Amino acid sequence: MLTIQGHSFRLCDGISRRGFLSIGSLGLAGLSLPQFLRARASQPASSRAPRAVILYWMGGGPSHIDTYDMKPDAPEEVRGPFRPGRSSVPGMQFSELFTRQAPLADKIAIVRGLTHTNFDHFDAAHWVQTGYHEFRVMGRGQPYPSQGSVVSRLRGPNHPSMPPYVCIPEAWSSRRGFYQHAGFLGAAYDPLSAGGAGLSERYAHNRPQLELRPDLTVQRTAARRELQRRIDAGARALEATGAMQKMDGQYQRAFELVTSPRVQAAFDLQREPEPLQERYGRNAWGQAALLARRLVEAGVTFVTINHFEAEVDWWDDHYTIEANLKRRLPIYDRALGSLIDDLNERGLGDDVLVAAFGEFGRSPVIDQQAGRGHWARAWHALLSGGGIKGGRVVGETTSNGGEPRGRGFSPGDLLATIYQSLGLDPTQTVLDRQQRPIRIVDEGHPIRELF
Repeated sequence: MLTIQGHSFRLCDGISRRGFLSIGSLGLAGLSLPQFLRARASQPASSRAPRAVILYWMGGGPSHIDTYDMKPDAPEEVRGPFRPGRSSVPGMQFSELFTRQAPLADKIAIVRGLTHTNFDHFDAAHWVQTGYHEFRVMGRGQPYPSQGSVVSRLRGPNHPSMPPYVCIPEAWSSRRGFYQHAGFLGAAYDPLSAGGAGLSERYAHNRPQLELRPDLTVQRTAARRELQRRIDAGARALEATGAMQKMDGQYQRAFELVTSPRVQAAFDLQREPEPLQERYGRNAWGQAALLARRLVEAGVTFVTINHFEAEVDWWDDHYTIEANLKRRLPIYDRALGSLIDDLNERGLGDDVLVAAFGEFGRSPVIDQQAGRGHWARAWHALLSGGGIKGGRVVGETTSNGGEPRGRGFSPGDLLATIYQSLGLDPTQTVLDRQQRPIRIVDEGHPIRELF
């Protein structure tokens, strides 16, 4: 039953207005579209060339020493099981397992010596995602907005028919403290969740996809043609009752977004040639990277890919780190390297910033469980494109990778760098729920050597 301004209506097949707005096989279920659209309508159009961000969020904290900050001359318990491989830039070392990224070193910048003081996944993730350090944040909701939500608020989408902010497969803030939601900005700036299972080798054949509502499963709708028939019939039902005219204008816009051919096309990976899908990798991580490229190309401004599934495939390597990374790093390397290469081949390298990092790094010494513990005193980030100068390493750590050597960089410095890439002033403010101006980054400055 649909009730608008005191009048009740039932759409065809018994689909409610809520179901109607989230019906698409491209599954906009779970997004508060009207609220998002109301807020977006008040945003001024950007006058600068469009830029976008794809964030590979490496939740759990990847080991910097085993990937981008290797210590080949250190004792074995520090340097770990892997050796540096040769890259296209003399002196720029990557793990020997990064065979896709190494030839692209001239397009990649590595920031070493990122540092903060919180070794807790939840507090650290909130700090790195939002630029604000909050203690014991778990269970308190999300106080401050994530970088994707700030971008959604201040920039909006790069194309009016696309959402500004998407998470693949979803934002995990309620489950693992990844804090990718909008905090005090409100649900209008939460990400659209791209649905699907967690990104894990265990789900290699479950490509990222947007979900139907539970009562509109693929089995019930049988095919896109049947689903489209329901959408068309729903539109006719609304028009016949005059309800479409009575609906809030933003609900009409939400309907347009759900049924937009551009949105449908952006999420349809089958439009990509088979060789390109194979190049990214026939697994969830590879297909997520390909989907992210399609989304920014279509006009999404900020896409987050979540490398996470339960305790199995996130980057919290307390045990058997060698076996874990031998399994995980080649898949990550293939997906990320193919993404960077593909963007540059399409002439999008300067328009799209690709970033890869987690909430902290791993400890300098491999312990008795053959793993590395949490380590916030020194960690790293990878950046490529979006105006960032490649072929360089900024910052340095001590001989065991445990501390910055000389100048270190804060989470705020990293976020300020990302905002500057998008043309946003990191000192600007947004209003909280009490209408107080709050800086989008608590402290920090863009890392000047990267521009």
